[in-house]
Amino acid sequence: MDPDEEIEIDFYPFLIVYKSGRVQRFGSTSRKSAGTDATTGVTSKDVLIDAATGLAVRLFLPKGVSGSQKLPVLVYAHGGGFVTESAFSPRYTGYVNALVAAAGVVAVSVEFRLAPEHPIPALYDDAWAALCWAAASCVSGGPEPWLAEHGDSTRIFVAGNSSGGNVAHNVVMRAGKEGLDRGARIEGMVLLHPLFMGKAPVPSEGTLAGRSESIWRLLCAGRYGIDHPFSNPLAMPPEEWAALGCRRALVTTAELDPARDRGRKYVEALRGSAWGGEEAALYETEGEGHMYFLLKHARSDPVVAAKAANEMAAVVSFISRGMCASDCNIRSAL
Repeated sequence: MDPDEEIEIDFYPFLIVYKSGRVQRFGSTSRKSAGTDATTGVTSKDVLIDAATGLAVRLFLPKGVSGSQKLPVLVYAHGGGFVTESAFSPRYTGYVNALVAAAGVVAVSVEFRLAPEHPIPALYDDAWAALCWAAASCVSGGPEPWLAEHGDSTRIFVAGNSSGGNVAHNVVMRAGKEGLDRGARIEGMVLLHPLFMGKAPVPSEGTLAGRSESIWRLLCAGRYGIDHPFSNPLAMPPEEWAALGCRRALVTTAELDPARDRGRKYVEALRGSAWGGEEAALYETEGEGHMYFLLKHARSDPVVAAKAANEMAAVVSFISRGMCASDCNIRSAL
């Protein structure tokens, strides 16, 4: 067989590596310009943080914010299997626009380097640098005017979907170990259908379980085993969860998502650990798959659209502190 056609690593629908070394990525590479969103009135702009690494962010500011109004700061990591997508894509620009409008936050959507060209932990380092930059900017006279005027560094939320949920977890772990300057604090962490892996399979993973080790080896260039905490926080002993540097946590899953069981077990592990936080909440949507709320049918099918709206409402409520007491499970009934 032609080595340029014979598959070495199958990470579809994100990426396929062939035995010749050829890499085929899937999905759109289109980008959407920053500006004012006609639907929500949210305004966005792009900021280059580090020219050496290319680290940049897209900032979002909701409509009608007064000059002195302070808002929670949402640092967002996009999904795409660690290998595709962008903070500047139409998909993530649209999603963060909607979330900013609904939650009333100023958002920092991170454009980080992608694997395998930049192996893990490069994207963790980029997301961490973006968080530190955002926190340091939320002061009078800070380097970024939107954050200096409107960002409240005592109400930071770190969020991400799919692989971005993995990134968000690892950034919050690092924040707990290293701390943030100037009294900045992570109030909450939101993991939307987070993508974790591990040597021992879980039922929801199906055929993904047999491919996980080769995929993870590709992503990190073989630097870490698949049960390293970067990939598999479930392998951490209970006392190590004490480092998770947020006060509250929300994890969302979907019934038909291969990542479902690890999301459920993440919340169970967090609740049973030495973590000193106040709330570990789980929200699960029935009858849907991985990241359903970002797919086209979430806009065209009214039933799916209602489920997506409910999931976003749960995130918004969590950010505004109105969702849960200290022990809750919420399940979409739609």
